Amino acid sequence: MSTLSRKQQTQKRHRRLRRNLSGTAARPRLAVFRSNNHIYAQVIDDVAQSTLCSASTVDKELRSSVTIGATCDASVAVGQLVAKRALAKGIQSVVFDRGGNLYHGRVKALADAAREAGLQF
Repeated sequence: MSTLSRKQQTQKRHRRLRRNLSGTAARPRLAVFRSNNHIYAQVIDDVAQSTLCSASTVDKELRSSVTIGATCDASVAVGQLVAKRALAKGIQSVVFDRGGNLYHGRVKALADAAREAGLQF
């Protein structure tokens, strides 16, 4: 009996999710990557294999306001920024890809902030 590490469990969940989840030009995928120190969000068109817009706690826009990238407040700021950038490109509706992470904490904070800023999913 072999036990999986936390990272392997996340990767297994992500593979399982991505089987049925893909972004199109009409409804791109909002992919979230969460590291120990930062959080990243991208709006991706899987058909054209291109990133339409992105935001993260590493962005110059957020570096001044967000001091620590691994907090729920930082995730809220990233969610609002990615939604603002997506709406500027004419994207209203997305498919949420939590990246194998549990829908809780920083990932949930980002999703809720993006919804409140105008993205539909």
